[in-house]
Amino acid sequence: MNTIWFFDDANLFNLLCPHKFKKYKKDHNFDAYKKNDYIYFEEDSAHKVYLIEKGKVKIGYYAEDGHEVISAILTRGEIFGEKAILGVNKRTEFAQSVDNTTSICPIGVETMHDLMRDNQSFSLKIYKFIGLRFKRLERRLQLLLFKDTKTRLLEFLNELKEDYGHCCPDTGDMVIEHPYTQKDIANLIGASRPTLNILLNQLKESNIIDFNRKEIRLKNVA
Repeated sequence: MNTIWFFDDANLFNLLCPHKFKKYKKDHNFDAYKKNDYIYFEEDSAHKVYLIEKGKVKIGYYAEDGHEVISAILTRGEIFGEKAILGVNKRTEFAQSVDNTTSICPIGVETMHDLMRDNQSFSLKIYKFIGLRFKRLERRLQLLLFKDTKTRLLEFLNELKEDYGHCCPDTGDMVIEHPYTQKDIANLIGASRPTLNILLNQLKESNIIDFNRKEIRLKNVA
């Protein structure tokens, strides 16, 4: 369970989308969302699970003081709204598109239960995913409560390495080609964007990392 921030090396869209199953394909459509469109709000009825076909979706909730708390930013192949599978009737978070070309595959809970009942391997993968999601959220809460911002950033970079990293044979650097903006990263580690920028530049000056808009390099990890 090394992966905390993302589901481990599995494109759930390829596994779960009803388009992959002849029985459900004819009645299935994709939903398109623009940037800042909400897929659902807190307290909405929970009767569907969602898969991201393309684009990005942020999951979060609003604290009592109105402050927005981001728990995840998800990309292609990832699932959200999964608590509905366990019988949760109302949403405890919101889901919002953060891309102008987000495409979502909605799956009714009854359809999901049918797929799980008919395929034991499929069912086990779903329960594994839910367990990992809860572990990830628990770990993130611990980081936000007990770690300083720099430590949260370093641990986040370590998790990014597991999901998106590859070693450069010429330099020994770990090259992380990731889909996240600096604003995304700041939201995920509970920091302001200016604070994140300061920390990234400090790490760069110390020759720990190098970065641009599309990639982060962890220096000389070999």
